Amino acid sequence: MLQLPPLSLYIHIPWCVQKCPYCDFNSHAQKGEIPDLEYVDHLLADLDADLHLTSGRSIGTIFIGGGTPSLLSAQAMQKLLDGVRARLPVNADAEITMEANPGTVEADRFNAYQQAGVNRISIGVQSFNLEKLERLGRIHDAEEAKRAARLAENLELRSFNLDLMHGLPNQTLEEALNDLQQAIALSPPHLSWYQLTIEPNTLFGSRPPVLPDDDALWDIYQRGHQLLSAAGYQQYETSAYAKPGYQCQHNLNYWRFGDYLGIGCGAHGKLTFTDGRILRTAKTRHPRGYMQGNYMDKQYLVVTDELPFEFFMNRFRLLEATPRSEFTAFTGLDESKIRPQIEAAIEKGYLTETETSWQITEKGKLFLNSLLELFL
Repeated sequence: MLQLPPLSLYIHIPWCVQKCPYCDFNSHAQKGEIPDLEYVDHLLADLDADLHLTSGRSIGTIFIGGGTPSLLSAQAMQKLLDGVRARLPVNADAEITMEANPGTVEADRFNAYQQAGVNRISIGVQSFNLEKLERLGRIHDAEEAKRAARLAENLELRSFNLDLMHGLPNQTLEEALNDLQQAIALSPPHLSWYQLTIEPNTLFGSRPPVLPDDDALWDIYQRGHQLLSAAGYQQYETSAYAKPGYQCQHNLNYWRFGDYLGIGCGAHGKLTFTDGRILRTAKTRHPRGYMQGNYMDKQYLVVTDELPFEFFMNRFRLLEATPRSEFTAFTGLDESKIRPQIEAAIEKGYLTETETSWQITEKGKLFLNSLLELFL
């Protein structure tokens, strides 16, 4: 019998004003008016079809991602969240996050989003350097990003996040640190600080820009980490920093091997059942097919042999200790199944172990892929 972990809901909005050259997310450039109210009808029908997978659990967090969810009208957002609450028990203190692009932020609309139930906004800033923003295909400038952050702060939301990238084309250490300093000056409770990676099937993938070399990237990371720590931010995941008490609860649930329903174009889900099955789902990627009512693209049960890798791939992204009891509780496997791999990780200096937990080391963080390969 598996222990049922907490349940979250992910909702995907697939449209953007334009496609960024580094983006491999399921997003589609906007052509004319977005059929947002019609799309919400399909989202709710998609949710109806998945309700039997929830095992009666309530929703602890909701994350509306994209694409650019802030392209939705206030009416569509209200209809969406009202529809979710009518179908599922949503915890009274649920964290409800919406991603937003600074170039699509409007004060009146944001007030309406908050009225609909959104209590956390994640703003995709990426950089405050105009040249870098243009190279990344972003549609906003630094002043729009700062205005969006100030708007989020004045709304007195539960929290807001700024997304920032480093390791940008031809970026110097000074430019990367300047971006961080400008972000810190806006006092967001949460900062996501990602290194740009070149993904296949993107414009950058076919025409790669010149990125800083490994030594320069390491300098940027070390100096940036020092800046963030000195400003009171605590790193709790590979790319996530937060003021105490402001970690993203939705992402924590992912990384702690929690469950989540995924609705919308290309959304993924993971659902656990007490009989030992863990189901993964993926929805139809393109809006055209999805809005014809073809919601489910594929679903499959996770093979038992793959469970250790799936569990640790998530868990070891977090810097907190992993309770040993959760491995058996959430996978149904006895710890003896992974004992040789754990001992190899300890011997290589990737992990330390106590009677109750495993803790990833500084070396383990640096060689995370090598650590995870032990469990493949």
